[in-house]
This record gives sequence, structure tokens and C-alpha cells, in this order.
Amino acid sequence: MVGKNCFAIASDRRLGVQLQTIATDFQRISKIHDRLFLGLSGLATNAQTLYQRLAFRHKLYQLREERDMKPETFANLVSAILLFFTRKVVKEMRFMTYFPFYHRFGPYFCQPIIAGLGDEDKPFICTMDSIGAK
Repeated sequence: MVGKNCFAIASDRRLGVQLQTIATDFQRISKIHDRLFLGLSGLATNAQTLYQRLAFRHKLYQLREERDMKPETFANLVSAILLFFTRKVVKEMRFMTYFPFYHRFGPYFCQPIIAGLGDEDKPFICTMDSIGAK
């Protein structure tokens, strides 16, 4: 939900398999930095893996650029990572040497919500599907 100079995202904290509840304190919304949040719904293991990958990329961006990532830039990063992991076939084996994490042949089964404040406290909210389409 977006308002004037503000935003809000909400989620439940239940982790379960069908009708069985495993935990009631599962974190679905993560803080990337003070003005940017990421909500991940879907398969819990994929959500955790995707969050770790995105947090790593954000830290690299901070080290290189010496500033925090804008919400629009972060949304493009999330979309690119989701699209990259939907590729099912690797045509050349030498490609595997450059990307050793590419052993995962399938998309992340999660739908991200990116919410944050951009320049001049302008609210930004974006959602996408599991292949990165906004």
C-alpha cells in the first residue's frame, strides 16, 4: 500500500506444509537498508536463498558505489536474477565454469514485493512473478 511519502507491506509469519504448521515466526519481509524492504512469498527455501543472494548483491553495490541502492535499481536487480534462473538449458559446458552456482535448473518459486522510498521520499512499490516480470 502506498500513501503520500509513505508505504506499507504486510505478511503473515506462518511457515507450513499444507495444513501442518511448522513455525509461527517465519520472516517474510526483510530490510535491505533503511529505506528499502523486500517481501518474499512462496516456497520458503527459495525465498531464503533468493534473499541471501540479493543481500550479497546489495552489499557489493554498496562497496562499489559507496551509497545505498535505489528501489528502482533494486527492482531491476531482482527481475534480472529471477529471469536468469529460469533458463533451463545450458548450451555450452564452459559456461558452467564461469557460473558454478548454475547447477540449479529451475526458477525460484517465490514472488517478490519491493517497497521503498526513492529520491525526495517518493514511495515506490513493485511486485513481480517468479520469472521476474513486473
